[in-house]
Amino acid sequence: MGTKIEFTRNYSDLSTNQGFQFEFYCDRCGTGFRTRFQPSTIGTISSVLETAGSLLGGVFGKAADLGERARSATWEKAHDDAFVKAMDELRPDFIQCPRCSSWVCRKACWNGDKGLCKECAPDLGVEMAAAQASRTVEEVWAHSKVAEQDREMLKEESWRAGVRATCPACNAPLKANSKFCPECGAKIQTQARCTQCGATLASGAKFCAECGTKV
Repeated sequence: MGTKIEFTRNYSDLSTNQGFQFEFYCDRCGTGFRTRFQPSTIGTISSVLETAGSLLGGVFGKAADLGERARSATWEKAHDDAFVKAMDELRPDFIQCPRCSSWVCRKACWNGDKGLCKECAPDLGVEMAAAQASRTVEEVWAHSKVAEQDREMLKEESWRAGVRATCPACNAPLKANSKFCPECGAKIQTQARCTQCGATLASGAKFCAECGTKV
């Protein structure tokens, strides 16, 4: 075994005075893998170590606490050996992206076809499906907005009249509720209709002649 110990920032040290255990996490999705518990044969530590997790590792990030804990040189060596063993155990589940240097899980965040993590080389099939779903949601909201506008229009009194789209005299396009044609000046005759059944109402009628609804 070499003198240098490789380590990553994405792990937590769960070791106690009873043994050693570690958790490693994917930089992209946060999925975690916990190593199998490795019992310790050394009983010189009186208190249970706190769960540790730091950018540089559980032991390396707690140098200031060493004087307050009864850690023997033998325990430290056993801890290092356990850490190396834990990395070897979970190494097949993780891979480092050569582009962004992130450690990602092979199962969900690695694009094997591109040789990069999915942050650097997204899965096009997944992205296309997501884009289609997003477009569908946008269309649903757009349709809902139009429907709401239609409901607001129906609340207006003007819908009772037979609003024309074009002038009956010159066929020029008309704006809503136009009383005169903007092109020829012709008066736009509108026909009042019943709000209940849609029947044409006679001029000055107070009730619909078809269904009796009050105008």
